[in-house]
Amino acid sequence: MTDFTRQTALITGAGIGIGFAIAKALVRQGANVLLNDYDETVAQKAVDTIRAESTSGSGQCEAYPGDASDVTFIQKMVETAVNRFGSVDIAIANAGITIFGDIFTTTPEAFQKIVDLNLRGSFFLAQTAARQMREQGRGGSVLFMSSVVGHQAHPGLPVYSMTKAGLEMLAKQLVIDFSPLGITVNAIAPGATLTERTLDDPAYIPIWSRITPMGRPATVDDITNAALFLLAPASRHITGQSLVVDGGWTSVSPPPVE
Repeated sequence: MTDFTRQTALITGAGIGIGFAIAKALVRQGANVLLNDYDETVAQKAVDTIRAESTSGSGQCEAYPGDASDVTFIQKMVETAVNRFGSVDIAIANAGITIFGDIFTTTPEAFQKIVDLNLRGSFFLAQTAARQMREQGRGGSVLFMSSVVGHQAHPGLPVYSMTKAGLEMLAKQLVIDFSPLGITVNAIAPGATLTERTLDDPAYIPIWSRITPMGRPATVDDITNAALFLLAPASRHITGQSLVVDGGWTSVSPPPVE
């Protein structure tokens, strides 16, 4: 079900966290991955780690650092994937930014920064990758990384939550254009997840373990397993959907307060 041999995947924002875990899993399952991160050092370290853990049957992994909100950069990234690996079969718009602030304190600069990466970058990655998939003529998969706050209000995230809800609507909308080409498009909405960033907060695990019905926050592997399910050839009839992976939090939605 999760054999991705001879497929090529682009993943933005994949130097650490969820994106890195998905990249590592895809390479392990035979895919060739072009791994993007804004920070060149972080991107190369991620690739070196994946290569060091590769075994017989693993795919290749190469770094492609740069700004995933820049349309010209996105176009070059797709071209590079084709030149190095011969195709683009999977595009995962994982790069995103979170800036906290309520409606009264959000600046135009912060607003634009969030929208540019979370929405603009995701939209044009989908567009550019799908054009290449259309040319190849054998379908493909596009995956957006949403969030539970695209479903449920959360303090301090008016702009971020707006962009994440927008990605889920975009997944539905693109069904119209992508389905005749055999391209699936879906979104994953992770809940509280243990990553390098969240583990810096000593209160994160106790709080989210208490308010998550399953008794713990997600691991990156929990999100990765959902991603592989939606990307797998066996899931070709699933499209336009948003899969919430949150241990039940959105069903009850208690706020993360101590």
